[in-house]
Amino acid sequence: MTPQSRLTTVAPFLVLIGLLCQEAGAAIAVLLFPTVGPVGMVALRLLFSALVLGALAWRALRRADWGHWRIMLGYGVTLAAMNVLFYLSLDRIPLGIAVTIEVLGPLTLSVVESRSVRGLTWAVLAAAGVILLGGTAHDLDPVGVAFAAGAGVLWAVYILMARSAGKALPGLSGIAIATALGAVLTMPVALATVGTPLLAPSALALGAAVAVLSSAVPYGIELTVLRRMKAETFAILMAFAPAVAALTGLALLSQALTWTVALGIALVVIAGVGAVRTARPPASGTPDEEVALPPSPT
Repeated sequence: MTPQSRLTTVAPFLVLIGLLCQEAGAAIAVLLFPTVGPVGMVALRLLFSALVLGALAWRALRRADWGHWRIMLGYGVTLAAMNVLFYLSLDRIPLGIAVTIEVLGPLTLSVVESRSVRGLTWAVLAAAGVILLGGTAHDLDPVGVAFAAGAGVLWAVYILMARSAGKALPGLSGIAIATALGAVLTMPVALATVGTPLLAPSALALGAAVAVLSSAVPYGIELTVLRRMKAETFAILMAFAPAVAALTGLALLSQALTWTVALGIALVVIAGVGAVRTARPPASGTPDEEVALPPSPT
């Protein structure tokens, strides 16, 4: 078996490993909240992610057209706000439920863009899943739910911004610039609210670990496997994020789930897979990576 064919065989497993790393990073972030708070954790993650992505994208950055500053600014603000809302939700509700609610944003965008009856079917199925979550998890913090829903809305906006940035900026330069802007926007707020504990060596080390797990590893896997895997297959695997998040929360944060809540998460996962399968194919000249439900940037 050649190295290329071996990579094609293991590509689905690599995607799942990327998901596990992403949710493990979120779990570590939750453990850091008592020390640096949700906004501080976002600032650290974006700072170290910007350093990694900047190193990977430095050649593309040299070719970037800085005349697209409006797109860059909107991309960065959206990324920062989405991460802040998502981490604020993790401070109040379990990881699996937060990711499930958040993923409704891109799922809704996919359903709207499909313009089909089948797309509406997946929306109804996802709604049923959310009803199960809300009807059984009586102790859910409504503010945490609102934060997760806001992150979901911004994830859909992020997808649209990413498309614009992908057309205007070469390679990874768009996400590298957005991450750097996000760090610039959140770091002053984090320093003002958290203070010197944010700069403690232990906090910086764990912040770097979260950045590697939640950003560097997933993006690295994405860049590797999308050359050997259909974007639709990749997006379908990414739709399993709520289930992976729920299992990670159970294993690392002892966040138990009732059977009804687990069923609600399963329905949202099924709706996500279905939405990807029925999404309209990319328009001519549009990168195939724009298939619905891309990797979460949170």
